[in-house]
Amino acid sequence: MRGLIATISSLVLVAVTAPALAQSATKIGQHNAWGTYSYQASGGKVCYVLTVPTDKQPPTLDHGDMFFFVSQRPGQQVSYEPQFIAGYNFQENSKATVTIDGKSFSMFTRGKSAWVENAAEEPVLIAAMKSGSDMRVQAKSGRG
Repeated sequence: MRGLIATISSLVLVAVTAPALAQSATKIGQHNAWGTYSYQASGGKVCYVLTVPTDKQPPTLDHGDMFFFVSQRPGQQVSYEPQFIAGYNFQENSKATVTIDGKSFSMFTRGKSAWVENAAEEPVLIAAMKSGSDMRVQAKSGRG
């Protein structure tokens, strides 16, 4: 994950939702499991970095498309906001947990999305993503 934030820092990132991920994006680059993409929106150029799982457990379940990405929304004073999007709705009022090399971060969920519960931990999560080698997300679907 090293170099990811350098890539992020050189871009202007804005928030993306699941529909935006499906838009016709141009791939800018790849750093290990992380891709950098951009597309033109009505408000200007949109750039983001994202990764998809390399493993899904249990393997017998259909997890759908899943993404973890980092975005920024200029004008709303939101910088480097990590977000996880699952291929399913989360269990209502549940938490997701992202763990990087043993350090865990709690995420609140709504629908198919999860965000860092404590915004003050976002920079700590980004720093862990920079230096870490293993990132895992654990969440509970609406099916239980």
